Amino acid sequence: MLGRIISALTRAILVALLFATPALVLPNVSPDAVEIVLLFALFSAGLVFIEYFSAYPSIVEFRYAPPFNRLRFLAIFLAVFCLSVIARGQYTPNAFTSFLHTLGIVVGDAIDFPYSPVRLMVIMLPDNASPQLIEAVRTSSGLSYLISLMALAIFYFQVRILGWPARNGAFNVWVNLPLFDPTAGGDVLPRLQRDGRLNIALGFLMPFLIPAIVQMMSDLVDPIYLDDPMTLIWTISAWAFIPASLIMRGMAMTRVAEMIRDNRRRAYAAARALRTA
Repeated sequence: MLGRIISALTRAILVALLFATPALVLPNVSPDAVEIVLLFALFSAGLVFIEYFSAYPSIVEFRYAPPFNRLRFLAIFLAVFCLSVIARGQYTPNAFTSFLHTLGIVVGDAIDFPYSPVRLMVIMLPDNASPQLIEAVRTSSGLSYLISLMALAIFYFQVRILGWPARNGAFNVWVNLPLFDPTAGGDVLPRLQRDGRLNIALGFLMPFLIPAIVQMMSDLVDPIYLDDPMTLIWTISAWAFIPASLIMRGMAMTRVAEMIRDNRRRAYAAARALRTA
């Protein structure tokens, strides 16, 4: 019980730190923004503590299959932290902020080719956007996209080379997929394969679709203003992290489907061997 409390509390503190990072790093944050950040941090920490303190998960998927959730958290935390440091460099520059800013410029310029996700994010900006804002969006988008690609590469290595999640011991499908209903109808194997491929397809399309949808809706609703550093940080981080998270979920579900298929084949082979013996 004590170990479960410590584990849940540690995860809750880390999630609260994630939401509080921009407010802690950026100077001159307004009191209203601090109150909103504190509210989100406490609410998210409470949800995470309840989820990991309970014996059985209800929302978090692949809870007993590390490092899936750890890698996702590390990716979003690195994106938020790096973008916060870059934004801080506009007020109090130093060697670290200059390094991240230069890295973002290099990556952003490399990815900023026609019809690329970064180019679409830049095009999404209003016509009267300042050159400083365009550069900030390009830099932040490039660095966030690089972090998401690195997370995908690491998880792909875990799945295909290290044999995740089988190398961690027995894998319980129903505990690690609490949102997947096995009684919804049909065989679970094709359903897992279908859901996995759908998540991968959505993950690849979302970086291209989100800027286009936002630009089309800007005529109907107020557009998102990225001049505010905190708005820029969370918008760009979500734009890069959500598609990567969907692709990782799709890869995980297709891997689980492969494990179920292999176990069925072994079971059928053993049954045929018994009948012929």
